[in-house]
Amino acid sequence: MIDRLPRFHLVLFWLLLSLLVVGPVGASDTTATSAASALPATAPADSPVRRQSKVIGIIGGIAWPSTLEYYRIMNERVRDLLGPPNSAEVLLYSISFGDFAKEERQAAEGDWEALTQTMVQGGRRLSNGGADFIIIASNTMNSTAEIVAREAGIPVLHIADAVGQAIQKAGLKKVALLGTKFTMEAPFYRTLLAENYGIEVVVPQESERNDINAVIFDELVNNRLLPQSKARYLAIIDRMTREDGIEGVILGCTEIPLLIKASDVAIPTFDSTTIHVHAAVEHALSPADGERATDQAGAAE
Repeated sequence: MIDRLPRFHLVLFWLLLSLLVVGPVGASDTTATSAASALPATAPADSPVRRQSKVIGIIGGIAWPSTLEYYRIMNERVRDLLGPPNSAEVLLYSISFGDFAKEERQAAEGDWEALTQTMVQGGRRLSNGGADFIIIASNTMNSTAEIVAREAGIPVLHIADAVGQAIQKAGLKKVALLGTKFTMEAPFYRTLLAENYGIEVVVPQESERNDINAVIFDELVNNRLLPQSKARYLAIIDRMTREDGIEGVILGCTEIPLLIKASDVAIPTFDSTTIHVHAAVEHALSPADGERATDQAGAAE
């Protein structure tokens, strides 16, 4: 019967038959390409596909140049771990640094009420917006982490914990802490590292602390990176290495890594900004509570 069909109908018959057998031309290639593009570029072929299960809340603006670094590094880290075109799921509350600076001067005189309320307000805004946890993009203001967590009702990932874990992993026991005068002189950072990680923290001399603090507030928060200020920081680190026996140095203000790089220093440096961001991303990629409970139930069965 087939050989009795007109030539045109015969050609059409065989074309339809081929479509039924193999499907549309190129369909299998398109499907394979889509499946491959859904996998992280950096993930091994046999590893489970990770995704961000928690939204990161950032209290930033203290000051904006370091918050900019937080956002950049965070998105680059998610891209590297999940593959392009992935980026971080983030809520950012950025404080006006002009108002913050006035409140910080009041805090330096002993009145912390306004500054604490600013931080609490930022935490509540992030919690109300749907953040699952908070990071404070400032070493100094992590001193309010406990009260922010309590008032916001969600966890705050403390920057000193992230730094302490990195130093402990490196096997160091004695490090210098460079930051604002408050961060260097208040006990919250040094006590946490000593009690939780067995790390001895040494701070610069008073005149050095004054110079470090002035550079932060007069220059770095305004994104001014001056070579003479960099030279002063490096001289302080060199003196502490020789005289105090430090094994590493914490860049304990989120603006300092804009000025000082690891390649500038002979001993290990701990960039608090990058360390904090990486810890936040890892926490965001860990299973959410509901997913963890489901996984554990499945494993029990």
